[in-house]
Amino acid sequence: MRYFLYTTPDPAAPPAPPAPEAFAEMGQFIEEGFRNGTLVATGALDPQVTKIEHTKGSFTLTDGPFTEAKELVVGWAIVEVASKEQAIELSKRFWGIVGDGTGIIQRVLEPGEMPGSEAPAA
Repeated sequence: MRYFLYTTPDPAAPPAPPAPEAFAEMGQFIEEGFRNGTLVATGALDPQVTKIEHTKGSFTLTDGPFTEAKELVVGWAIVEVASKEQAIELSKRFWGIVGDGTGIIQRVLEPGEMPGSEAPAA
């Protein structure tokens, strides 16, 4: 199963650069995940976004960032694990390295899977 793990910014605390030790530990964590196959992809997103809206055949583009910055995705990872519990454990390891914050763990559905399912559809 794949899970999309992502972090959202803390509007009360501007982001601070990580300590060199935490940066090195995160590098090892990422390398380990790619090596053992649990980490499929990871990255960070620029807060400068373009929102696209479609209404009755017309498109509207709006450049951000937007006032609801707390809803932005800052950093993300896609992991391949056997269960939600394993995704939670990887997220706990991540937060143990970076410190306080908020993250979301969301299942990535494969073709034929239904929301809420725990195993691929036959």
